[in-house]
Amino acid sequence: MKNTELQKIANKVRKGIISAVYSAKAGHPGGSLSAADMFTFLYFEEMNVNPENPDMENRDRFVLSKGHTAPGLYAALAYRGFFPIEDLNTLRHLGSYLQGHPCINIPGVDMSSGSLGQGVSTAVGMALAAKMDNKDFRTYTLLGDGEIQEGQVWEAAMFAGHRKLDNLCMIVDNNNLQIDGPVDEVCSPYPIDKKFEAFNFHVINIDAHDFDQIRNAFCEARKTKGKPTCIVMHSIKGKGVSFMENNAGWHGKAPNDEEYKTAMADLVKEGEELEKAGEE
Repeated sequence: MKNTELQKIANKVRKGIISAVYSAKAGHPGGSLSAADMFTFLYFEEMNVNPENPDMENRDRFVLSKGHTAPGLYAALAYRGFFPIEDLNTLRHLGSYLQGHPCINIPGVDMSSGSLGQGVSTAVGMALAAKMDNKDFRTYTLLGDGEIQEGQVWEAAMFAGHRKLDNLCMIVDNNNLQIDGPVDEVCSPYPIDKKFEAFNFHVINIDAHDFDQIRNAFCEARKTKGKPTCIVMHSIKGKGVSFMENNAGWHGKAPNDEEYKTAMADLVKEGEELEKAGEE
């Protein structure tokens, strides 16, 4: 898929995130927006998935280890066709199947997640199971840079590296902000790349908002044999919404009416610019 098309889809995903969180009056827009380009690439180019058969046996698996950014995952799934787009506005509503963290009963969701550190452990188990069963599907998991302060993450990494799970790709959303402020001030995990390398990972650093770099990283990951891959994506928290960018206050807060209008205006403007660029 051309980068311009991916950018247009990512713009729609961001609009879906803002609309869902605004409708819910709760949720986590900051990290959802920082990972929107990655969600888009995974579901529209990288992974072998089928909305018409979401449980097909040999599909690639994805685990959202930083489960609070469910609005981003839900928006990508909706635009990919796993469930109706209009259902995004039922996020966190009583009786809705789209709650604040992913649940395995949602079409396209492979694992219930939310407790930080546990999702990545499950992803490692999925990758190991594929090896044991001689299956060729790949497993992907997205972690937050605040999440990797959890010790369980490194237990999972140690095991994955020891077992040489080259069918596993961990992705760290490194926007350097968590709910309490800058990650490096709260409890620094740096250098992230060197730590994963020490656990026998092949590590790739990329700009999280550059589709060429994202594509090249996954191509490199598929070619890497004998060890798992970790993609450290350097991102902007709140990407695409002017007043949310690089603002830890938008980790877990919904916009009010005026903020919603401003956020959507930012994204509509970006969408119009992308459409115009595509015509030139």
